[in-house]
Amino acid sequence: MRLFEVKDKTGRKIYITNERWSHVASEHPAVANRIEEIKETLMQPLAIRKSDHDPDVRFYYRYYKNIKLKAKYLFVMVKYLNGEGFVITSFYTDKLKGEK
Repeated sequence: MRLFEVKDKTGRKIYITNERWSHVASEHPAVANRIEEIKETLMQPLAIRKSDHDPDVRFYYRYYKNIKLKAKYLFVMVKYLNGEGFVITSFYTDKLKGEK
């Protein structure tokens, strides 16, 4: 079952399942209460970068200055298959990775 579905700034549909969200929240507790920020990062990213390893994966980033972490960029990894994207993981990072 899908926890949420949004359209990114290019109009592509992205979703996350309840099962995937459980995994993300348990592995990365800093984002456990940040579902709205994850949606915002997907809909209005600071940057979208390509994975160096998988042509179907994109990295979405958005900067958040009000959080109390050293890492200020919210990172959301999305894999695209059959015209739709699904969230693989999300966490905070201090630098942007991937190809522009």
